[in-house]
Amino acid sequence: MTNLKTHYLNSVVPKLQKEFSYSNVHQIPKLEKIQLSAGLGLNAQNRVFLQKAIEEFRLITGQHPILTSARKSIAGFKIREGMPLGLTVTLRSEKMYSFLEKLICLVFPRIRDFRGLSPTNFDKHGNYNFGISEQLVFPEIDYDSVEQRRGFNITIVTTATNSREALFFLKELGFPFTKKE
Repeated sequence: MTNLKTHYLNSVVPKLQKEFSYSNVHQIPKLEKIQLSAGLGLNAQNRVFLQKAIEEFRLITGQHPILTSARKSIAGFKIREGMPLGLTVTLRSEKMYSFLEKLICLVFPRIRDFRGLSPTNFDKHGNYNFGISEQLVFPEIDYDSVEQRRGFNITIVTTATNSREALFFLKELGFPFTKKE
């Protein structure tokens, strides 16, 4: 079991129970999955670019990404149905906790001019969305092998029922949020 999961079970769960006074243990918010996605656009047509992006995603997540393709043709954007456009990975259980621990302990401190995550990026179901502007902040990526910067989106899906519970839950896990103004 990872350090983050033991931290969740031993200290976060009792704090959540005390703060929100849940009547049932199954009401306590927990992590469901982490979804990483990157839109490559028309660069996905280039085989070398696509293979490089797949390999970087595999290094970052430890899992092979799924290639997403266009659902319908759009002539104005020169997109045809079935054309590859992006990559996505869904992390669950142990890989999810190890990725989250790496994100909190290694990646956020490596981001230049990082002042914290915005506490307003929650949806009404208690899920948190944010973006990383370049893949170089991950320790697995070799600086010399990167030809082009690629950003991607990260969605953290929780079982929290609202954004207030989810914010408290992620703060207790160690997410560096900025103060609301």
